[in-house]
Formats: sequence, structure tokens, C-alpha cells
Amino acid sequence: MAKKPKALVLGVGAERGIGGAASRRFAKEGHHVLVAGRTTAKIDKVAATIASEGGSATALTADGTKEAEVAALFDRAMADDAEGSPADLFVFNMGNNAAVDFREMTAEHFEDSWRVGCFAGFLFGREAMRRLAPLGRGTVIFTGASGSMRGRPRFAAFNATKGGLRLMVQSMAREFGPQGIHVAHVIIDGGIEGDRLLSRMPDRAEKAGPDGLLKVDSIVDNYWHLHRQQRSAWSHEIDLRPFKETF
Repeated sequence: MAKKPKALVLGVGAERGIGGAASRRFAKEGHHVLVAGRTTAKIDKVAATIASEGGSATALTADGTKEAEVAALFDRAMADDAEGSPADLFVFNMGNNAAVDFREMTAEHFEDSWRVGCFAGFLFGREAMRRLAPLGRGTVIFTGASGSMRGRPRFAAFNATKGGLRLMVQSMAREFGPQGIHVAHVIIDGGIEGDRLLSRMPDRAEKAGPDGLLKVDSIVDNYWHLHRQQRSAWSHEIDLRPFKETF
């Protein structure tokens, strides 16, 4: 029996979030998923759900801002071992946002936002390209946000972070796309119907109305579609939003 290819998802938190949903979807499609994040209890829960649904996964606690830990994740992902064959699918899903008055914003807050959402993306992308470029194959997807495209009051740190990540990913795509590596950026332009948003604003879904928030399973449908695209018609960037969202 052929081994399952591996997939690596970094930035898995709440089970009902993009990272968790992507992990479940990739497992359903036949990958052994390396479910990576900083909170052990959360990634263990996602891996257990995948196992209960007949898939296979390994939970790996890792800090994406630590160079050695990111390199170790890729060493694990690219090993041909009992878990599966070397990975062909990688998702960077780290990021955080908080509304802060620009006048009250600390240097620590700004730098932490950049480290989590942009610097960690650099480490992830660099380690991916080091391993995939010699092979001439693979899909690497980065999660963006509305803040990737436009600034909003009180979100200067988040906007700078996501805008920087977007430009870095464009540079990667232009450098490594011709070498056979599909580098993609997904802009999530709206509220996500997930644990993070609804725990903060329990009435948000009711106010938004039917299909007024992005459903996580529908989001990751598009991640899988990107991976399955034939290279004569690759998408580099797609934006996703509810049908009633203004833009």
C-alpha cells in the first residue's frame, strides 16, 4: 500500500478555525497532516478529531517565530518515514490582531504582531523553498486578511504585518513559480464563523444573518482547490468574502 503524502499546517488553534478545518480537509483527502501550533491542547484536539474521522495526523507543538523550531517542522514534513511520504502541501496560518489606539501602541505590541504574522511567514516560506526548489514541486499557501490590502483605524500593527506578508509572498511566487512551486495567498475579507470570533462576539452570527460570515469549511475548500490547480492556470491570489460583504 502506498504511503500517504504529508501536509503541514502551521498556525492551528481553535478546532473551528482555518487551521483546524484545513487539517481536517487535507486528512480527508488522503494526507497525513502535521498539525502544528503553540497550544498543545488545541492541536491535540484537532489531531484526535481527524483520527476519529478515519484520517491520520500528528500534533506538533511549535513556535513559528523560532527559527530552529520551524526548520525542525520541515525536516519532519519532508522525511520519508512511517508517517508518510515527503509533504507536497504547506499552509501558513499564523497571525493575531487587536484594536489599539495608535498613540497608545507600544513598540512591543507592534513588534510582536510583526513577528507572529510576517517574520514567522518568512521563516516558513524560506524553509519551504529550501526543500522544494530542488524538487520542483509543492504547494505553499499563506493566509491573508482584509488588512493585507487596506489600513483601518486602530489596526496599524496588524495592517503593517499582513501587508508585509502579502508582498513577501508575491516575491516568493515570482521567484519560485517558474521553478514549479505553487505559492498562493488567500485574502479572508470578512468575519469568520469560527470559535475565535464567536467567543468574542456571540451575537455576531445572528447580526450578520444567514451566510453573513465566512464558513471555515468553505474557506478551506478553496485551499484544496488551489492545491489541485493544474499549473497552466495557477492562481496566485484569491479573495474570499460573504456574498453580502462590501468591498
